[in-house]
Amino acid sequence: MRTGLIAEKLGMTRVLTEQGEHIPVTLLKLDHCQVTDVKTKEKHGYTAVQVGIGQAKIKHISKALRGRYAQTKIEPKKKIVEFEVSEDALLVVGDKISVEHFVPGQYVDVTGITKGKGFAGVMKRHGFGGLRASHGVSITHRSHGSTGQRQDPGRVFKNKKMAGHLGSEKITTQNLKIFLTDSEKGLIVIYGNIPGAKGAYVMIRDAIKKRRPDNAPYPGAVIRSEVHQEKEAVQENEVSSD
Repeated sequence: MRTGLIAEKLGMTRVLTEQGEHIPVTLLKLDHCQVTDVKTKEKHGYTAVQVGIGQAKIKHISKALRGRYAQTKIEPKKKIVEFEVSEDALLVVGDKISVEHFVPGQYVDVTGITKGKGFAGVMKRHGFGGLRASHGVSITHRSHGSTGQRQDPGRVFKNKKMAGHLGSEKITTQNLKIFLTDSEKGLIVIYGNIPGAKGAYVMIRDAIKKRRPDNAPYPGAVIRSEVHQEKEAVQENEVSSD
């Protein structure tokens, strides 16, 4: 099980195929997606990779996190998400993950926060049909009608579908197909739409209901940090000198 990515939703567009078909796609931008921390089974009891994206202002970062970022020599991130991975899929702190982590034709699961739409009635929120437009119904055509029973049980059951806040929920859309990736521009193009507004951050990971392609890099398509490259160079020099 590999780590996932965090990307920024740029919006939707369409792609014209050779057959003249218009295919709706969503554009996602990778902005310095970097490994900020690693959880190991010996120290934390589980294995996971913490990934961050974007560049946050120092004044918005707590003192504890500032020390952590200074220790790892990583710029403060706007968004941080932890992905649980297998023991052989752990990455190195400071490594950057490129868009080549996913390959065209691969199926992924995308998680995001849906658009908030405020207070909504039952017809918009739950798809109710509403009351009749005649025979005594006055000014309540879009209401939900009765919500309870008679004296027994004499209460409204929990989870009753009623009017209320719509949107701003964490939603995962499964089995979305990767159309293409652009490593130069840091773009991931996905078939169809995904949850979230423009500019929102979404999480992309391998689809749990589909098989990962053989050509997908494992444990991931990473760009080694300068600190890690220097350590590897020192280790190679020590081995060659011995």
